[in-house]
Amino acid sequence: MTAHLTTHILDTTTGTPAPGVAVTLRDASGAGIADAVTDADGRAGLGPELLPAGTYTLIFDTGTYFADQGTDCFYPSVTVTFTISGTRHYHVPL
Repeated sequence: MTAHLTTHILDTTTGTPAPGVAVTLRDASGAGIADAVTDADGRAGLGPELLPAGTYTLIFDTGTYFADQGTDCFYPSVTVTFTISGTRHYHVPL
């Protein structure tokens, strides 16, 4: 089975989209599948168009984003692990 993956990041300190955040997609073994950077609306699509069923991890480089904004950062990175089990669209908001 396969799925499509997107993410949307909002900067909760300003209530606005978070552009320029680096995001890495890894499979269960830790191997890198794709890298992306969020667009002006804080959105990014990752990986091949279709991902096989399995467990994946998204790593968001929030530390660099906040450093670029001149803002202190409590979480220098955020990791979200999730399981894909079907062919529907998958969306990971942050």
